Amino acid sequence: MAENGGLYIALVSLHGLIRGTELELGRDADTGGQIKYVVELARALADHPDVWRVDLLTRLIDDPKVSRDYAQPRERIAERASIVRIPFGPRRYLRKEVLWPHLDEFIDMAPQYFHEVGRAPDLVHGHYADAGRAGARLATLLGVPLAFTGHSLGREKLRRLQEGGLDSETIESRYNINQRVEAEERALSTARLVIASTQQELETQYAQYANYRKRSVVVIPPGVDITRFRRPKRGDPDPPIKERVTRFLREPDKPWILAVQRPDERKNIRTLIHAYGQNEQLQEKANLVIVAGSRDDIHEMDKGARRVLNRMLYLVDLYDLYGKVAYPKRHDPEDVPALYRLAARTRGIFVNPALTEPFGLTLIEAAASGLPVVATQDGGPKDIVARCKNGLLIDPTDAQSMGAVLLAALSSKGRWRKWSQSGYRTARREYTWPAHVQRYLRAVRTTAKGAKDRKFPEAKIRLPSVDRMLVCDVDDTLTGDRAGLAALAEQFQRNRANTAFGVATGRGMQSAIDVLKEWKAPQPDFLITAVGSEIYYGPSWRADEGWQLHLGYRWNAKAVRELLQDVPGLVPQLETEQRPHKVSYFIDPAKAPSLRQLQRRLRAHHVLANLVFSRGQFLDLLPVRASKGLAMRYIAYKWGIPMERVLAAADSGNDADCLTGMSLGVVVGNHSAELDKYRDRKRVYFAQACHAWGVLEGIEHYDFFGDVRQPE
Repeated sequence: MAENGGLYIALVSLHGLIRGTELELGRDADTGGQIKYVVELARALADHPDVWRVDLLTRLIDDPKVSRDYAQPRERIAERASIVRIPFGPRRYLRKEVLWPHLDEFIDMAPQYFHEVGRAPDLVHGHYADAGRAGARLATLLGVPLAFTGHSLGREKLRRLQEGGLDSETIESRYNINQRVEAEERALSTARLVIASTQQELETQYAQYANYRKRSVVVIPPGVDITRFRRPKRGDPDPPIKERVTRFLREPDKPWILAVQRPDERKNIRTLIHAYGQNEQLQEKANLVIVAGSRDDIHEMDKGARRVLNRMLYLVDLYDLYGKVAYPKRHDPEDVPALYRLAARTRGIFVNPALTEPFGLTLIEAAASGLPVVATQDGGPKDIVARCKNGLLIDPTDAQSMGAVLLAALSSKGRWRKWSQSGYRTARREYTWPAHVQRYLRAVRTTAKGAKDRKFPEAKIRLPSVDRMLVCDVDDTLTGDRAGLAALAEQFQRNRANTAFGVATGRGMQSAIDVLKEWKAPQPDFLITAVGSEIYYGPSWRADEGWQLHLGYRWNAKAVRELLQDVPGLVPQLETEQRPHKVSYFIDPAKAPSLRQLQRRLRAHHVLANLVFSRGQFLDLLPVRASKGLAMRYIAYKWGIPMERVLAAADSGNDADCLTGMSLGVVVGNHSAELDKYRDRKRVYFAQACHAWGVLEGIEHYDFFGDVRQPE
């Protein structure tokens, strides 16, 4: 077993229904091959001796329409692998196209889980566009590499949908395709490692993107749990699924053309039925068996699945295919291997007519069962069929040609046997999970080794591993006495293992970094700058984008400037002090209106702002959601640190809201009079000593590096 020093990998797959057993594959368009892949990848990675832990992060769903399994926060699926369900968005189940507005909530909630673990992962691996976008933000925040697997890429889907006759407006309203493509571009720009399943996918799909970098992409064929699949044996008992299929068929012993797929437009059931229905020789030669998920009532399914299944039933009726086509209502996961064996027993074939197919896991499952294949010439099947030498490729948009190829594939018993044997052997040699994991970890190690000369995050963030944090103002709190700051730095260094250190300042980021270096302050784990309107995480100083999005609520910096430009007693500070979420002035209280009057002026024009007055001469206007104290609480909440274990050191008015609520506070001896009103607060300690000596006095008062003494 790997020791704690082994790799910790966080897989992120956000849509669909994910659990460790009895996967509901085919229930809807979002619960298909990707779900199966990520669950099996998690188990296979966790089984490797170099891996310490694997967590598969997905969405917690509390909806009476789906199983209670999806509402469980944690599910152990192997000794060192778990599914971790993060609550974000509405409690109900959502299809992936409407999940986009809620992704930022996931990015804010996930860090709390890593704090529970006590360690940031070594790699975040996002699956599909939504998790690619969320994973890019999360990996940047944590300071760790991102791996990305697109599964099905938006630009390719757009091309296929347009070829199918859908107009741009319909495509956008149904699939949010522009948002998806932008998310994929973002993921590709951030990813240190992009994992494609085939060379064709790399060259013709990923290469369509502006942020595609060939050196970052590796081709790793997908893995399959081969132990579940085998060739049929003489004397095999009939499995339960056989009766559910054969009851549709007049001649059930004829070869089966088997399709196992979700009821999704992209899977192209429609063209397959056209191909079969228009070819009388094919109907004489074989039965068509379509296993399109499980259903109780078509009318209760989502719109996309309902449309596909209604079309399927219509076409069966149009071509009068009764007795020749089977379409069972239900199947269980354990029925799938049996379906492949039943089709192989009839000397049938497996067909995948999808418009786009990046992976093609079902093709490998069929090959491992000794069942030859006919598959779309798009994506993964091209490589799989070339490697396995076990079938033919088709144009998924040409029904007449598809029917002819299916008929040809069934016309030679000798070739069928050769295909069956070749696919069976190659699947066991090339497509096992141990083989996949070996290639995966080799790629991870190679990219990590080659990252030193590239602009990737320098180090993981420390916040997941701490249980308290010290937040200090800079000017006249940390600075002002070099001996005091040196003593504070020494104390902090001795207790660094479980304590995060951050600063909260009115300065901009670079100015704060420069003054901290000049005074030889401890290296902060985070910076709250521009009076709380910006947050950065060290050591690479990555901006917290979630905080920036949070601040945008009803903020209009231009309107603030226009309304205050002629106010007496207000002089704008230098341009370097103006920030996207901060408008700063020098204020002369003797000439300027009161803060209440200024606030009234803004509100009369429906402009919202938080006014911060400090040191008798500075006025900062911020979004209503911005302040040093709010930023401090945001960080504590995001990383799971209780406010009772947060100590804020202050000296002036713009630190005031750091001293409220459940946090602990220390006001240094050289403080501004604006803070005297907090002397009655039991959770605020007024130190006698000044500057950093005052911070140390507060640390001792609360035993902050020890058990953290709480005021009575």
